[in-house]
Amino acid sequence: MVAVGGAREIVVIGGGTAGVRLAQRLAATAPAGTVNLTLLGEEPHAPYNRVLLAEVLAGRYGPEVIALPPVPGGERRGVRAVRIDRADRLVRCGDGGVVPYDRLILATGSNPVLPPLRGLRRPDHDGLPEGVHAFRTMDDCLALSAAVRPGTRAVVIGGGLLGVSAARALAERGAQVVLAQQGEHLMERQLDGAGSRLLRAQLEEWGVEVHTECRVRGLVRTADDTRVAAVELADGFRLDAELTVLACGVRPRTGLARAAGLDVRRGVVVDDELRTSDPRIHAIGDCAEHDERLYGLAGAALEQADVLARLLTVDPSARYTGTRSLTRLTLGALSPEAASGVPLEGPAEGPAEVPLDLAAFGETTPLPGDDTVQLTDATRGTYRKIVVRGDRLVGGVLLGDLATVGTLARTWEDDVPLPPTTPLLHLLTPDGGS
Repeated sequence: MVAVGGAREIVVIGGGTAGVRLAQRLAATAPAGTVNLTLLGEEPHAPYNRVLLAEVLAGRYGPEVIALPPVPGGERRGVRAVRIDRADRLVRCGDGGVVPYDRLILATGSNPVLPPLRGLRRPDHDGLPEGVHAFRTMDDCLALSAAVRPGTRAVVIGGGLLGVSAARALAERGAQVVLAQQGEHLMERQLDGAGSRLLRAQLEEWGVEVHTECRVRGLVRTADDTRVAAVELADGFRLDAELTVLACGVRPRTGLARAAGLDVRRGVVVDDELRTSDPRIHAIGDCAEHDERLYGLAGAALEQADVLARLLTVDPSARYTGTRSLTRLTLGALSPEAASGVPLEGPAEGPAEVPLDLAAFGETTPLPGDDTVQLTDATRGTYRKIVVRGDRLVGGVLLGDLATVGTLARTWEDDVPLPPTTPLLHLLTPDGGS
């Protein structure tokens, strides 16, 4: 295939963080006239920062504030890619359109996991029952925002990062929120037991009722079978629910890749050049599995996009070797100015409130022989912990006080030996022991 004007046709499927970042970097690095870029986005909205959806749900600001910068080149919104024709190098779309490519990048992201709950699905009904919402897209967020009112009884199923964010946002809107977590503690992927207990105490102070080690068995419908009225637990107890939010994790979107015959395990398998089993097709972001690892984090998606943009334009030797990324969450008073980096006119609305900051990185559970340092201040609601293996910092948790997070994260990301004369306790001081 010969591209128009000799330029390569690069097609990106997915208008999320990974796809938009790649488009921006390609526009910045590709010599003029060498690339024709098309980005296919299934959602009708302008691309947005998914990490900040909870801030929209909380009512702190509108969807436009979390919009990502405009995509250079050809952006097509509300267009779903339905099939990849590898032989002819074409992407076939749901609207009947056909898009040719020289290089194709899958940035299809992930779908929310819908748990196998009794009453969640009916053979004669598409989609979720009335009153039940996932929390993954802007449409999910807007539907929840329209449904919640002060006093609304809401049950959030899932106590990971997304569930905690949704519960806090709904409570801020005045809902009576119950958070049901099947695991032993909240945010199990990021926090240890002590950090989780502190997070739970803060959520309960904000009015969220938290249940851990709590398995949900099913959803109870109203007598006329029109909507869900309660959430039934495994012990038979029922939680009244006008709104039920499913925050049970995500699963990579691999349907397109699988149907095209690409190598798919948990995600679309890629090498250090982020190539799939077809060398003309790459995958980045939540859908990509690199070195047997799925990241599901914005930091990894951005790094993969940056590496691939360099590889496709100015540096054929660029390689992706993995991401050491930090999870950070702010619950509470996060202003639009803080989120966007753009000063806003006029005073902030609503009462002042102290937010809860959280950061976690690496291995937060020590192995035998590891050194652990923990500092807890119950009065201030702060918790800091680091795990050291030999002369290396391998992980940490900071809750309520992130004064040391910058230095600690750099030390961990660089994977450099710790100074032998520095007491480990000093790593948790404001200068991070530097």
